Amino acid sequence: GGNAGMQTVTIVTRGIALGEVPKGVGWRLLGKEILLGLLNGMAIGAIVGVVAFLWKHSPYMGLVAFLAMALNMLAAGIAGTVIPLTLRALRLDPALASSIFLTTVTDVLGFGFLFILARLILPGI
Repeated sequence: GGNAGMQTVTIVTRGIALGEVPKGVGWRLLGKEILLGLLNGMAIGAIVGVVAFLWKHSPYMGLVAFLAMALNMLAAGIAGTVIPLTLRALRLDPALASSIFLTTVTDVLGFGFLFILARLILPGI
């Protein structure tokens, strides 16, 4: 999720710097990134889920891997949009601070999604 989120941060921050993201279009931009995050997450999640299934011969493991990856990619797209827009609203430079916040969000949520889904879905855990 971190790489996908950094691409979003870069695009949004560049748009802010060039004046291509005026105030008030954040919701529209967020909607676009949610859709892209879902599509990317489902595509990458499907690949990871198939690999996990083939590796462990467990449909449950494949499902956990798919869902965790899809949710993390979605979260990365949302965070990659919201963080620079929020920093701009706070009159802080998004180019300086966005990456550390994004990395923290995607790491924490990624592990959280994985552990919670494993606990809920995998038998015997």
